[in-house]
Amino acid sequence: MGKREPIAFTQPTRVLFVCMANICRSPMAEGVFRHMVTQAGLESVVTVASAGTHAFHEGEPPDRRAQTAAQKRGYRLDDLRATKVTAEMLAGFDLVLVMDWDNHALMQQIAPKAEQHKIQLLMRFASDHESAIIPDPYYGNQGGFEMVLDYIEDACSGLLEVAKRRATQVAAA
Repeated sequence: MGKREPIAFTQPTRVLFVCMANICRSPMAEGVFRHMVTQAGLESVVTVASAGTHAFHEGEPPDRRAQTAAQKRGYRLDDLRATKVTAEMLAGFDLVLVMDWDNHALMQQIAPKAEQHKIQLLMRFASDHESAIIPDPYYGNQGGFEMVLDYIEDACSGLLEVAKRRATQVAAA
């Protein structure tokens, strides 16, 4: 019998970004990662969404300062609307990436036990910034949004490498 070649398969990656109200950090992360996924040609195997742990701004577009910072770097957020995360929606995602420890704790409370392993800090994928969290820029100035975008771009670059590996995995024969 001849040697069998390994079987290549595509494993989808479904990512949910989560912050407090889904108007600053998580929609910025969704916009950045969606752009990176499209640039890499992975939009058929990578799903991207965002939500908030609270419904403070449900149905509203991202904060204008978030949109301005994103637009300057070529990311579109204008089609996004704030939504509140629910326990039921978590089954549809492989990774639930939160922006800070408070949202991590809230997601642990929201998520059913079977989904809790998916919850991680987005910054674990960063390589250039040492912060464990992405700080909330809402009560600051435009500079805070620019810094947050720096963090998000760094972390999303690392996340994209994970998605690329998952998209081209090879099964052992």
